[in-house]
Amino acid sequence: MATPLSAPAFLKALRDEGLDVVLVGDWDDHNRNHKGPWGPVHGVLLHHTVTKGSARTVEICRKGYEGLPGPLCHGVITKDGRVHLVGYGRANHAGTGDDDVLRAVINETSLPADNETTTDGNRHFYGFECENLGDGKDFWPAKQVEAMVRASAAVLRAHGWNKNGQGGISVIAHAEWQPGKVDPRGPGYPGHAGIRARVAERLKHPASWSAGSSNPSKPPVQEEDPMAGMTKRDVFEAVWMTDALAAPDDAADRKDNPNWWAGSTLRDIQAKVRSTDKRVAAMSAAITALAGQVGSDADTATVVAAVERAIADAVVKVSVEVTDETQEV
Repeated sequence: MATPLSAPAFLKALRDEGLDVVLVGDWDDHNRNHKGPWGPVHGVLLHHTVTKGSARTVEICRKGYEGLPGPLCHGVITKDGRVHLVGYGRANHAGTGDDDVLRAVINETSLPADNETTTDGNRHFYGFECENLGDGKDFWPAKQVEAMVRASAAVLRAHGWNKNGQGGISVIAHAEWQPGKVDPRGPGYPGHAGIRARVAERLKHPASWSAGSSNPSKPPVQEEDPMAGMTKRDVFEAVWMTDALAAPDDAADRKDNPNWWAGSTLRDIQAKVRSTDKRVAAMSAAITALAGQVGSDADTATVVAAVERAIADAVVKVSVEVTDETQEV
């Protein structure tokens, strides 16, 4: 039995392992402890998110969604290899799984096939959600896989797990815990046994060690260019076509579509500015028309007609000017 690490100890273990850690909000006090116990802990569970876009992925894992409140893990490992801590304590990530698998994890013996859901995994596992579409086609970058290995090794090292030197079966995939799950999977992912083998190799060295380095104390060098292979279209889509901005509070579909593309947000702002221009022009025209009737003997119907004509002329004029100003040059 192992008591969960304190939040500071968990953070230190990750950073000591050479990871780039991002702290998201009140991560160290964001949990589901009011719904059940957290601990004793016995291992690390790896998942894929079935999402695209780092910002959106982190937000979902922190907040959850309808029917499954967050946090949905402790750390989110994005494609750039960073670990975003979104919660600490009990988290909605493991669900129920096979008690025989848990027993093997505790004893660090070979894993049996998972064939039942009888045991609360949220209580017993640290969880890392890893950004990937999960369709078996989305590629796993090398730096992301390395971060998965380092994060797993950090927890095992801090707890002293891996007594058999085999990578300790203390690191398992969601697919090995709960029947019907397939994650993680996809090209570039070395397989569940491959992850454990790399974790086992790391644990033979100091936390600062990097594979192929003659200087164990030297931090890992990230040689991959994160923009390599990206076209202008890729950059455009990443900036303008990613659900990364919160929808406006007055959006009619905010409940079902809480995050918008940047492009959608910009169009919404343009529409509101144009609407405001028209209203201001209409009010100015109305005031001018009313002022022109002051002291006249015109009846109410004549005054109203004059005001309505002035408003209509002003709105048409603003619409034409706005359209002209927004033409491409």
